Amino acid sequence: MDTTITAPRAEVLRDRYRSRLPERLQELAGPVEGNVDLPLHIVWSGRTSYSLDRPKSRMTLYRTVLAEGLSEDLVALLHHRLLTEQWPVLRRLISSYIREVWEDAFPGLRRTAPADTTAA
Repeated sequence: MDTTITAPRAEVLRDRYRSRLPERLQELAGPVEGNVDLPLHIVWSGRTSYSLDRPKSRMTLYRTVLAEGLSEDLVALLHHRLLTEQWPVLRRLISSYIREVWEDAFPGLRRTAPADTTAA
C-alpha cells in the first residue's frame, strides 16, 4: 500500500469528521423515541426511516448519521445519552476515522468502550 496516498486521505477524512463535531456532547439533542426520517443528503438510496425504539434500527441510524450527516444533522438527529449508551458497540461499526475523531474530542466515549474492542 502506498502510504504517500493513504496518509493524506486519512487526514482529509479526519478533518472532515472533525469539522462536523459539536463542541459538547450535550449539544446532541435529537429525539430519543419514535421514528426518524433521514433527509436525502444523508441517505440517498435505500432505507430512509428508522425506529429509535428498535435497537438495530437505532444503531443503523446513528452509524449513518455519524458517517454522512453535517454538523446540524448530528445535533438534530442524535441524542447525547443514546450515543453514549450505544458507543461500546457503535464504535466497532463505524470507520476508524470517525471513531478516532469522536474519542479524541470526547474522551468519555473512550472510557465507555471495553478494553478488548479497540480494533474496528
